[in-house]
Amino acid sequence: EVQLQAFGGGLVQAGGSLRLSCAASGFTFSRFAMSWVRQAPGKGREGISCISISDGSKYYADSTKGRFTISSDNAKNTVYLQMSSLNPEDTAVYHCGADPVRECPDFTVLNSHGAYYWGLGTLVTVSS
Repeated sequence: EVQLQAFGGGLVQAGGSLRLSCAASGFTFSRFAMSWVRQAPGKGREGISCISISDGSKYYADSTKGRFTISSDNAKNTVYLQMSSLNPEDTAVYHCGADPVRECPDFTVLNSHGAYYWGLGTLVTVSS
C-alpha cells in the first residue's frame, strides 16, 4: 500500500522559514518522481516543486523559485521542502505526491490532476 505522509507545517511569520518532510512507503522510491503540490483556501491545486529521484533533477514553479528547495534522502524514502522568505500567499495545505515515472510531470499536469499518488497534507500558515 502506497503511503505518503507530509509533516512539518505550522504557523510562521512572513519572512520566516519552514522545512516540510514527506515520508514515503509502499513503492520503489528510486523509480518515482516526487512532488509538492499546495492548495490555498478557495484556490486550485498548484504544483510547486518536483524532484526526479533517479537522476536528481529538480524543478520549481515560478512562484517558489529561489525561495524553496526540494531535496530527498533516498535511504530514508523521504522528500523535503525547505521554504524560506515565506509570505502570506504561501499559506496553503501542502501535499506530497508521487508519480510512477522517472521524469517529473509538467506542472500543468500537477495543477490539473495532482500527482498519481497523494498523501495527507500539512497546513502552512504565514502571518503578515
